[in-house]
Amino acid sequence: MRFEARLLLARAAGLSVEQLVARGAEPAPETIVAGLRALTARRVRREPMAYILGEREFWGLPFEVSPAVLVPRPDSETLIEAALSLMPLRTRPWRLLDLGVGSGCLLLTLLREYPNAIGIGLDVSEAALGVAESNALALGVAARTRLLSGDWRQPGWERSLAGPFDLIVSNPPYIEASTIDRLMPEVARFEPREALDGGPDGLAAYRRIAAAVATLVAPGGHVLVEVGEGQAVEISRIFEMAGLAVRALRKDLAGIDRVVHAQQ
Repeated sequence: MRFEARLLLARAAGLSVEQLVARGAEPAPETIVAGLRALTARRVRREPMAYILGEREFWGLPFEVSPAVLVPRPDSETLIEAALSLMPLRTRPWRLLDLGVGSGCLLLTLLREYPNAIGIGLDVSEAALGVAESNALALGVAARTRLLSGDWRQPGWERSLAGPFDLIVSNPPYIEASTIDRLMPEVARFEPREALDGGPDGLAAYRRIAAAVATLVAPGGHVLVEVGEGQAVEISRIFEMAGLAVRALRKDLAGIDRVVHAQQ
């Protein structure tokens, strides 16, 4: 709580945390006090800190976030680690696809790691695409990024994507619809429901993605999807039934199977 309070005070004062510490003995003007009260009230309502501050770090990079996108989480860095280990040649002109691009934390991080790669990000939310576009510009990869509006719930959604791709990544919705309202308030009340709701069993998006990626991924190419706790085995079966070979499950720092790796 003390750390959050310091971040909120720094935001209200328009200072970095380091600047705030250096000026800590100075009295705060009433305008800053009022600003801090307003920010604190938002946090008391359990609004995520990332939305209040407007940004979140991922893979050591700053990402703009808003209520239009999921807050990037350290668990998702498991997918980045997997991609880098599978595709160690950093200078190759890889073709990347991110399904459900959101803030762009996956696709744009990979484009930073692969300086000659190009990437397409697909999302159903125009607001999310706007956030991703802003992040692509800020991170200097906009020229190699193409952001498209698309809905994998609609038949033929994959036809707008000019494959094949060397790597397809996705962090799709994987929460069972009936359990969303029981999640912690920061998630249930504030994060975009369409990015959380995976249908009755949490697996609806994976079925739609698996049915299409076999036609989108290049021979020998890789598919990496983030999954929820306890879902990896069933999601592996979904991809195998779609004709892909599941090569490995990748664990996050908590030892939970977090990423399913499939290959064409």
